[in-house]
Amino acid sequence: MPGVKLTPRQVRWAQRWMTLVLLGFVVFLIGIQPDLIGMNRSPDVGFVQIYVWLTGLAILLIGAYLTVRVVRNGRPLSLRAEIGVRLIATGYVIAVAASFADFLGIGSHALRTGLYFGEVQVLGLVIGLLTCLLGVLLYWPRGPKPPKPDSADTSP
Repeated sequence: MPGVKLTPRQVRWAQRWMTLVLLGFVVFLIGIQPDLIGMNRSPDVGFVQIYVWLTGLAILLIGAYLTVRVVRNGRPLSLRAEIGVRLIATGYVIAVAASFADFLGIGSHALRTGLYFGEVQVLGLVIGLLTCLLGVLLYWPRGPKPPKPDSADTSP
């Protein structure tokens, strides 16, 4: 946690962005499992379903980025934080590429036979999600370092 306290205005903004994170998570879950709201019309995974979960993931990641940006409270970006921001974006690209692998022509199934969302694509989506999570964790500010005891104070 940052050493500088957040103002009440910053806390309200962080709460708003966290609400956006929760909204994105709900949309992502509906995309992954549309039966949660009674919208599962097909046993197959379709384009609309993929678009819904990728939109939910994008909303979730934007909300997470903005929340951590408020919590950073104007701290300059360290190398660790810059890598975190880039990992968030890279993880999303991995998730999109894995989700649309057959459509992009990098999957193993032709579109003529229908859209197939297989185990390798699920693994790619999970790797993308974990990369995004790692990015958010790296972007999160480190807490203040504990003070080191002086060697002069340790004498009996």
